[in-house]
Amino acid sequence: MTQETLQAAAEQMARTIEATREDFASVRTGRAHPGLYSKVMVEYYGSFTPLQQLASFTTTDARTLLISPFDTTALRNIEKALSDSEVGANPSNDGKVIRVVIPELTEERRKEYVKLIKNKAEDHKVSLRSTRRKAKETLDKMVKDGDIGEDEGSRAEKELDATTRRYTDEIDEMSKRKEAELLEV
Repeated sequence: MTQETLQAAAEQMARTIEATREDFASVRTGRAHPGLYSKVMVEYYGSFTPLQQLASFTTTDARTLLISPFDTTALRNIEKALSDSEVGANPSNDGKVIRVVIPELTEERRKEYVKLIKNKAEDHKVSLRSTRRKAKETLDKMVKDGDIGEDEGSRAEKELDATTRRYTDEIDEMSKRKEAELLEV
């Protein structure tokens, strides 16, 4: 019974790590990569659709990204969505593909992105702690109801703490790597 609770908490924490990875990938580093536009939504035939479902991406050099729409009628809408996105790049369209040149980051902008990464990391760590709290409440209830003994509850809580620490350390490590990548000139 405790194993199911611990397993569910670990799965939820793993999903939080994946969400952290996706969030960090969407923060610009001065290099072109498709993850920059992972959260861009394009109006396509009256509904909003993720850009990655409407086009393929090619990185031609460190700062240029080619976006080839599957349907060329969506070219204008894709270009508009790219212009409105937070990435801060100006797309140009030649009628078949959209070329996005990622501008160099200024020192001030790099520092803003580092703050953003720290905030995102802290938000995801709060999510981990929330998952831990819910699992601990479940374990405490099992002990109180007599479903498990106090020793087993204590062991499960120590295991839960170790799992939480492992995932928190992973977020810290991802944050440090992203910060170093942002500050690299």
